[in-house]
Amino acid sequence: MKLARTFTAIAIAGITAAAATGCASGGGGAGGGENEGAVEATTIRLAVGDPAGSAVANAAEHFAEQASELSDGAIDVEIFTDGTLFNGDQNAAVNLLGNGTLDATIISTSVYASFEPNMNAISLPFLFDDMDQFSEYLAGEPGQALLESLESQGISGLSMLTRTPRVTTNSVRPIESPEDFDGLRIRVPQNELWVRFFGELGANPTPMNFTEVYTALQLGTIDGQENPLEVPVANKFFEVQDYLSLTNHISDGYVLGFNQGKFDGYSEEVQDILREAAASTAEWKRESDDSEAQQLLADLEEQDVQINELTEDARQQFQALAQDLYPEFEELVGADFMQESLDFLGR
Repeated sequence: MKLARTFTAIAIAGITAAAATGCASGGGGAGGGENEGAVEATTIRLAVGDPAGSAVANAAEHFAEQASELSDGAIDVEIFTDGTLFNGDQNAAVNLLGNGTLDATIISTSVYASFEPNMNAISLPFLFDDMDQFSEYLAGEPGQALLESLESQGISGLSMLTRTPRVTTNSVRPIESPEDFDGLRIRVPQNELWVRFFGELGANPTPMNFTEVYTALQLGTIDGQENPLEVPVANKFFEVQDYLSLTNHISDGYVLGFNQGKFDGYSEEVQDILREAAASTAEWKRESDDSEAQQLLADLEEQDVQINELTEDARQQFQALAQDLYPEFEELVGADFMQESLDFLGR
């Protein structure tokens, strides 16, 4: 295994695109070789958008380690961080993955939503009660359907991984109620669901390439941003941000995906090993979510970052506002799949 950098972890968990059936030879690890002989030597370039030390980079490392171990070193996953293989443009990364320029990526579901609208269902504001419910959704029929939908893009989705809920940072004030967003220039992904939601809150949602965010925060071009907790930490946003509000307003996940043609071209044994490695990575990540998030918050408190949680009353205010928008979001998600998601969650 070749690693471009050293990594540390935070939150991911999820499901495999298909049940990890174990090795083609029928034993435990697919790379044992007792029945089938040596695994075919395979090199895979795995690209991620975040820097070394981020959650997604750490998940990539775990996947690479598992693939190497299960294949007795025959599968070599090279990890490239910081979006170096796609110039930091994650929308471009999806296209490059689909056309075979990239072998594999771990990219956010909010990015995939620009190509497959059903992905927006995951990010309906205040949809999930907690991380356990989110994980069950990804492991259930909705998550499986989302992974299968990527085949139309020329992508084989092996795993869908959770991320911790999205929080808000800014340099103006703590977010304690919906009214506190009024007038704030908040960077959001290039996704219409985010733009509409934050616009309804009274903010000025500003889609922006992620690689530009730190400089925009530093120069005051934007007041704040929203992301899972590990993102502002890994990217050192708190050098230029004073407030962290645990709004937990939207969830999104990661997809560990391969170019479909390349994946189909691997031997059956290699495919099984990669599926098993993806399943292991998903399980490992979910187990570490809570403790890693708690450690990050403790570290930020020592750095004098001002942290606040929403009161139950404030959370209910946000939920009520969000649910009033659900009918408008049907066109962004797809009415049928949105209803299937709500039914799955008992809504």
